[in-house]
Amino acid sequence: MEKLWSSILMFLLLIIRRNGLCQNFAESFHSHPQQEQQQHHYGDIGTDEPQFITKGHLYRAVVGDTIVLPCKVKNLGSYVLLWRRGAAVLTAQNLMVTRDARFKMIDGYNLQISNVRVTDAGDYVCQIGDVEPRDQVHTLEILVPPSVRSVPDHGIISARQGGTATLECKATGNPTPHIYWFRKTAKHSSMPLGEGPVLILEQVGRQHSGTYQCKAENGVREAAYADVNLKVLSPPELSTERQWIHASESCEIEIVCTLQSDMNTDVSWYQNSFMLEPTDRRTMYSRGNKYILSIVNFRTTDFGNYSCVADNSLGRTKKYIEVSGRPGPTEFLSSQYSSHLDRYNLTFKIESLPDLDEIKLLYRKLMINETYQRPGNWNELVLYPSVSRYDSRHFVMSYIITKLEHNSVYEVMVQAKNRYGWNEVSDIHQFHTRSYGYVNENMDFIINSISMTSSGSDIYRKKFIIIFICCQFLAAFLLSVIT
Repeated sequence: MEKLWSSILMFLLLIIRRNGLCQNFAESFHSHPQQEQQQHHYGDIGTDEPQFITKGHLYRAVVGDTIVLPCKVKNLGSYVLLWRRGAAVLTAQNLMVTRDARFKMIDGYNLQISNVRVTDAGDYVCQIGDVEPRDQVHTLEILVPPSVRSVPDHGIISARQGGTATLECKATGNPTPHIYWFRKTAKHSSMPLGEGPVLILEQVGRQHSGTYQCKAENGVREAAYADVNLKVLSPPELSTERQWIHASESCEIEIVCTLQSDMNTDVSWYQNSFMLEPTDRRTMYSRGNKYILSIVNFRTTDFGNYSCVADNSLGRTKKYIEVSGRPGPTEFLSSQYSSHLDRYNLTFKIESLPDLDEIKLLYRKLMINETYQRPGNWNELVLYPSVSRYDSRHFVMSYIITKLEHNSVYEVMVQAKNRYGWNEVSDIHQFHTRSYGYVNENMDFIINSISMTSSGSDIYRKKFIIIFICCQFLAAFLLSVIT
């Protein structure tokens, strides 16, 4: 209907223009010669034809902006100037034909469009109305900032471990946006993982789980982003804080297993292959991804091998924890270097709630030369010494191994027993005897003090001890040279 009215309007304007010319011609034919000459001067359109001053051009505008399309004509005379888009007439002379309030004429016949929309794109014609219309065409291109969304819209993708994950984003905008992929982490990397609407990850593992980000940009204003969350489905993974836990009657213990799984997983507890249920002394609960078995008022029947078992639709995982009253592993506190030629002060710490009943100490010399290293025979000592408690759970003991050879390398192991039995033999601890000079008898104590001191308040004492040791060694060296 609007196109029909526009055509009718153009036709009427042409008729009005032609009638005006005929009327001027009739009046000039019957008028006074002087009047005829004056009328011919103002009404004749044949001498100076209208011409466009402006030229057709391609204009670009961002959605929401305001754009002005120019149209300037010289010698317009009584010709009618129109703005149209396709067959629809927008303006005729100073008359606004379109009802869209965003369009208006400014500075003569320039067409202003406010708050431009995507649908405003196209050709706009400034036309001089005549039997054979003359046109000037402006092309308007609307630039649209990028927008992007994940596919599917909820942005969650699942893939099986070892399989392929396909991540997808769709972007819109003008010009067509480019899409880049990144791994979204606390420390954002500037290197893209890929380019294009689809990112394919092959042989995915648990390390691929997390949030990925697609970035769409087309040079129009700011880039747009969308997140895709990838969940890699796999058999559960379990880890334990400790594989051995020390306990005694009446104490309280906690066994902790940490679960890693991106799908629904059941966790259960076993003791010596028997599934456990909650009791008045035994509770099971979770805190985040940590699963905890708590036992209070501990009894001897509670000793044994425990396991936490995780099950989901893709598999089962199990971790073992031993709960024992036997002494814990031995921790050596001594320095590796003795200050003496023929003896070594061995200091170690052992975890045990009950008192220690017996200690075995085994040591041997290593036969070392330029071509081989061969251990000697073990020497075994059984000790029943009085040992002092380091804290409520640990004992500390020192023993001086004598009759050693100077400038030699030795290995030592320790095993301890309480009322629940023997612990495992310790790892090998290696130490060296000195080769020359005189060193104060208390040097072992000083070296061990350095090894055992850890608090910040002892920093200055440590520095003093180190300086003192250096002076002792320097004095011993000078004495050996002189003698």
